[in-house]
Amino acid sequence: MLKQRVMTALALAAVALIVIFLLPHAAMKAALALLVVAGAWEWSVFRGAASGAARLAYAALIALGVAIVWHLDHLGVRLEAVLYAALVWWIVAFVWVVTIPGSVSNTAAGIAGLFVLIPAWLGLVKLHEHSPTLMLFLVMLVVAADVGAYFVGRRFGRHKLAPRVSPGKTWEGVLGGFLCAGLVGLLGVFWFSAPAARFLGLCFIVIVASIVGDLTESLFKRHAGVKDSGNWLPGHGGVLDRVDSMTAAAPVFLVGLERLGLFR
Repeated sequence: MLKQRVMTALALAAVALIVIFLLPHAAMKAALALLVVAGAWEWSVFRGAASGAARLAYAALIALGVAIVWHLDHLGVRLEAVLYAALVWWIVAFVWVVTIPGSVSNTAAGIAGLFVLIPAWLGLVKLHEHSPTLMLFLVMLVVAADVGAYFVGRRFGRHKLAPRVSPGKTWEGVLGGFLCAGLVGLLGVFWFSAPAARFLGLCFIVIVASIVGDLTESLFKRHAGVKDSGNWLPGHGGVLDRVDSMTAAAPVFLVGLERLGLFR
């Protein structure tokens, strides 16, 4: 299983580098849109969609949302409201996971998908538009946190992080994730010539958001009674299983860079 997981991760890394650095910006936007629609197909299960037609309808709804945001962005409309709506949602999701993780409805799951998937697309697109290296850095930061949490949690994990949502995740894993992500954050300080305190503080907040994103998907998977969101990626599950952390991290990172004046 570990070998399969590593091989898939290496293949995904190669694809990510191609998408980020070799595709024109418009093609990159389209590739991300396809990824979001694939995620929407998987998310449809969380809202109780059993038939192919119902799942397709939900994926089409998300695709329409992405298309509208894409068009408005092309017209030069400022879309901060979409990103700030996502930040509000992730605060709500954090409270939800901590306080009432057993209270989930199909309707709530369907609405949540709008706030998760569409702003994530916009956040990644705007990061890439500003600088592909910023997008790459975010991917590296989130992957480092995931890898650190996975291996440290497996080796040293004893204290459950959120047993009612994701029994396999531990506080030791969280610490391992922060340590690995911290190293990437330090790299970013030199990479972007950024003020250390503000940049590392933002990285810390982004990783907290990524954990909330991961736990939120786990919350909806438990509601739907599924272990993985799909089986497209050997060793990893579905698209959402691979990008759940990124859906929260992308809008938080983008807004944080803008609010802290770290864009150059």
